[in-house]
Amino acid sequence: MGTREELKYYAAAIQTDLPSPRNRKEMEYNTRRLLELTEFAVTGYKPFLPVRFLVFPEFSHAAPAYETLKDLREKLAVEIPNRHTERFCDKARELDVYVQMGSMLEVDSKYPNAVFNTTCLIGPNGILHKYRKVYTWLPWEVHTSPHDIPDYEEELFPVARTRIGNIGTAICYDWLFPEVLRQLALNGAEILARVSAYMDPFGATAPNDWWTVVNRCRALENLAYVVAANQAASLEHFPPFSWPGGSMIVDYDGKIVAQATPGEGEKITVGPVDIEMLRYERRRRSAHQMLLHVRPGAHGAMPTKGYPGGTFKGQIDQGYEDNERRIEEVREKSKL
Repeated sequence: MGTREELKYYAAAIQTDLPSPRNRKEMEYNTRRLLELTEFAVTGYKPFLPVRFLVFPEFSHAAPAYETLKDLREKLAVEIPNRHTERFCDKARELDVYVQMGSMLEVDSKYPNAVFNTTCLIGPNGILHKYRKVYTWLPWEVHTSPHDIPDYEEELFPVARTRIGNIGTAICYDWLFPEVLRQLALNGAEILARVSAYMDPFGATAPNDWWTVVNRCRALENLAYVVAANQAASLEHFPPFSWPGGSMIVDYDGKIVAQATPGEGEKITVGPVDIEMLRYERRRRSAHQMLLHVRPGAHGAMPTKGYPGGTFKGQIDQGYEDNERRIEEVREKSKL
């Protein structure tokens, strides 16, 4: 439980324009630059309010740049912890901050042949939790959703209790499913970190400003802060898409308190967070208190329809066509 002083601070949503690593060695350059940006954000804004929480985009450490799990495992996937997470642990301890790392491709000996898209929340005392992307971006992303693994052992939607508030995380496409962020909020999250790579045209500018609409909606419907870092790489760095940035901090009423000007390129965007006021409002409100008003018993169809879980059997050659096949099976079964 943080003190009143610790619960008022700046958050930083830091967007990047880095080349997509094609192998583990190339990841070193990205990590080095992310650590520099961390230092810039904390030291640069020190005369204002302290930056205590920093969020980086999806793919800022490594992107799923290959078409099969076999390629991902051989060329990019790493175990966690690793030298990248260790360097961030050192930096978080040095600066006394919390960092939601960009995502990397992860392997875990408990789950043979699986490859996860994973982000780590790191604090002054080390790794607080790992979040593995549940809603992989079908059909393109061929890495593994933990939901697909029978008898998966870890918490799907972990929340860390910290001195600066309770932090939950979800990655990019997860945010198109309100159930994910509602589950994090019901698990105690007060800050929802968005580690994302939203490509054009689904960015922060009309008419397809999905990025902005979704961030604001998830904040207000869960009475939670959203700190959302979006990929801002050029088409040259991350083909076949370009990435519009627009990283932002949104308060628990859905108001944008800070936002990067949309457009590619590195940017550090900071905005105030007041967890003490959020807690007061959650206790005080009886209207527009969706966490108290939600009626889970009214949604009986939810458990029976949708993409099947428990379907990953360690198939090392799983790829795009397998995803397409499962989507068609769901379409036929649900009559969509």
